[in-house]
Amino acid sequence: MCLATPGRVVRVLEPGPPARVAEVDFSGVLKVVNLVYVPEAAVGDYVIVHAGFATTRMEEREALEALEYTRQMNAMADAPVPIPTGPDHR
Repeated sequence: MCLATPGRVVRVLEPGPPARVAEVDFSGVLKVVNLVYVPEAAVGDYVIVHAGFATTRMEEREALEALEYTRQMNAMADAPVPIPTGPDHR
């Protein structure tokens, strides 16, 4: 399963054409992303990235909200799972 993730464009590496490539920040992790599908993306913009390609631009508010949800899910995944005990547990 793949998950499209929001990230912020920090630097355009290749202005293109044919390839327009940028460095994108995913909560402190920098990755090189192809911007061919979002030629209007600029430094400071948030983009949704799937399989190394930015697929759409998004508003900062939406991106930060999505990143917060991801942070919360990661925190829940790291939390210990309680083991039921007592007479009602079978």
